[in-house]
Amino acid sequence: MAWCSGPGHPAAAMEVSRVAGGGAPRLICRMPDPTPHPAPVGAPLVSRPAWGRWLLVSGAAIVAAHLLDDVAWRTVRVPGVYEKDWGRLLRSMGFLPTWLLLALAWWLQQEERPTRKTGTTLLVLGPLLGGLAAELLKLLVRRLRPDPELFGYAFRSFTDGPWSNRGMGMPSSHTLVAFAGAFALARLFPRARWVFYALAAGCGLTRVMATAHFLSDTVVAACVAWGVVAALDSRLRPPVAVT
Repeated sequence: MAWCSGPGHPAAAMEVSRVAGGGAPRLICRMPDPTPHPAPVGAPLVSRPAWGRWLLVSGAAIVAAHLLDDVAWRTVRVPGVYEKDWGRLLRSMGFLPTWLLLALAWWLQQEERPTRKTGTTLLVLGPLLGGLAAELLKLLVRRLRPDPELFGYAFRSFTDGPWSNRGMGMPSSHTLVAFAGAFALARLFPRARWVFYALAAGCGLTRVMATAHFLSDTVVAACVAWGVVAALDSRLRPPVAVT
């Protein structure tokens, strides 16, 4: 098999064959078919998001975090973490206006309308829905923030302020917003995703350092953020057929 050229076809497959009865070889130039072929009906779709993997990884991470809660509560303590520049920087990743400003920057930078719309929607709705999910889960789980003096899980009764999440810590709102924004940015800048993940993880770490949350509060937040952004992204960018 070789390649040949033709009018309107810069490269096409060429094969050498012989005339029946043993004659001189002839060249046959096969031009590519310019007609697009749609995916056949029933073609499998790329599964996105992969909910099985999300459940498996999230479940394992949450169990591990609960097993490490006691150790983290005793050893990962920096009471003045938010008096330090790096502590304030990391906490700001869980501040919703941070992501609204980044969404505005994306919208101003992009010229193609579909790209601009998708990225802006991810950066706005990802952290926003993540924050709403955190507040709703606090009302449902009702686990209180850690006691700085005594380790243990405490829960508030549903009859005690059913619509108030004051003092509740599961999951961490700051961490969930930070990871939702990080997962959204990772879809726009995949090569730099670990930078965003590190900043979000740093936000969660400062919450543990400040004894504002258990380690498991932050891990649950990261897992929920992953699911929220994956679901949102799947709505913005439909699955592609595999042919």
